This record gives sequence, C-alpha cells and structure tokens, in this order.
Amino acid sequence: MSFHKICLLGGAGFVGRRLAARLSESGHDVVILTRHRERRRELLVLPTVRLVQGDVHDASFLRSQFTGRDSVINLVGILNEPGRDGRGFARAHAELPEKIVEACRQTGVPRLLHMSALHASPAAPSQYLRTKALGEEAVLRAAGPDFYVTGFRPSVIFGPGDGFLNRFAGLLRLAPGVFPLACPEARFQPVYVEDVVRAFVESLDNHHTFGNRYDLCGPKVYSLREIVEYVAKLIDKRVCIVGLNDAFSLLQAAVFEFAPGKPFSLDNYRSLQIDSVCDKGFPEVFGVTPASLEEIAPGYLHK
Repeated sequence: MSFHKICLLGGAGFVGRRLAARLSESGHDVVILTRHRERRRELLVLPTVRLVQGDVHDASFLRSQFTGRDSVINLVGILNEPGRDGRGFARAHAELPEKIVEACRQTGVPRLLHMSALHASPAAPSQYLRTKALGEEAVLRAAGPDFYVTGFRPSVIFGPGDGFLNRFAGLLRLAPGVFPLACPEARFQPVYVEDVVRAFVESLDNHHTFGNRYDLCGPKVYSLREIVEYVAKLIDKRVCIVGLNDAFSLLQAAVFEFAPGKPFSLDNYRSLQIDSVCDKGFPEVFGVTPASLEEIAPGYLHK
C-alpha cells in the first residue's frame, strides 16, 4: 500500500479511533479534525497522528485542513437529534458531506471514503436513514475521473467500547428482573468494528472500489431479542425479557425520547422498522472473513 496523507473526520468516535490506529500502524500521515482536542488525548500517542481543533461545518476550516492531503475519510454520524430544532441529522449527514465534497474539489483532494448506513434511502421511515441517504448520494454523485469516491453502508457495528452491546449490558444490569424490549423481532447482522476498519483501509488504493458503495455485515442474522438474551447470558444477568408489541414499542420510544441520554427515540423506533440485514455476504474485494458476535463479544462483555 502506498503512503497517504489523510484527513479524518469523526476520528474520535468508536470506529474512528480504531481506524486511526490502523492507519497509523501502516505509516500513514493522519490529521484528525475534532471540536475538543484536549478531550481526545489518547489519540495523541499514535505516532503519525495529529489532532486539529476546529469546526468541521466551517468551509474555510475544511479547506485549510484538506490542503496538501491526498485522501479524506468522513465517519461523522449521529444516532439521535442533539436538540429540539430537528436540524441535527440534516446538518451532520447531508449538509456536511456536501461541504466535504466542495472542499475536496477546491483543494484538489482526489480520494474520499464516506461512511453511510445500511438501507439508507430517501424513502426510509426514519430521519436518520433519509439524511444518511442524502449524504451518500451527494458524495457518490460527485465521483468522476479525478475524484475517486467509495461509500460504506454497515449494519450495526460491535466491538470493545461499542455503544450497542455495551448499552444493552448497562441497561440489563439495572433491570429489576424484567426487561421490556421494544421491537424485539427487528433483525440485525452485526459487523465487527475491525472488519469495517479493514474495508476502509483496503479500499484506499484499490481502484476496483472507486465509484462504488458497499454493504457491510457480519456472518449471522439475529433478532433484537436474541441479541439482548445473548448479552444477558454473557454478563450473567438473570432477567425476564418481555417483548413489546408495536403499540407499546412506540409508547416506550415516545417516553424515552425525553429521558436523560435519550436511550431510545421515536426516530430509533422508525429505523427499526427496516431490518438491518445485507442481501449478500461481506464484499469479496476486501478479502475479509467477517467475525461473529460469538467470536468477539465474550472478550469484552463479562460480569
């Protein structure tokens, strides 16, 4: 693999930290853009990584940081609206990718890797998936003979430090013996974070990936109930998991929308109406044999 000068957006998140470490191990020069440099000091130990503080929504800041870079990777995403104005999803998922494309054009960056979401679509029931689709279309539409774009559409991502299995583990530990579970039959095909990271890294120089988008899933499909039961087993929590019907699932989302940390929202509920499952196996172009929950989760979920 050739040497790259990379600007990484979303590099302080769950996937971003792993990707930054892998890129650093490979010797790439990586600049991570962050709003709070001092809060991300753990990334400073990576030998070829620099953190630059600034606002990624500021077009002039993007241009200043993209100058001299040959690749940009965008991992920015949010699972819930941070406020009540309804602008968070659109700003993060749709408007930012457009700004990134424009800054790449203005500074001559030839390569862009973009994180979308499985089944992102303008017709999807949730704002999360609809805005992800807008951003994905913006970057793929910009691809051309001198601008090489690759999109990635993962199912839910798991691994040490994730916000998926660990969140359920935390909620289960607090459960008094009964755990009401919304949308218990929603289906997922969880993908291991290191497999997602490898797909990004392998695609950097691979011209076969230029202009394409890839669905990323693990090897097995689970219902949400099966996942939560498995987490309960791993943490040795004896609890009765009560699957809620659609009406009570919707009610739980409406209530939790206003709970601290917003553990479950109406938009989350709408996203769960579409199974997060791939039509095909992991893309062969990346040479990855995806790991399963059973191989990885016991190593970081325990009593």
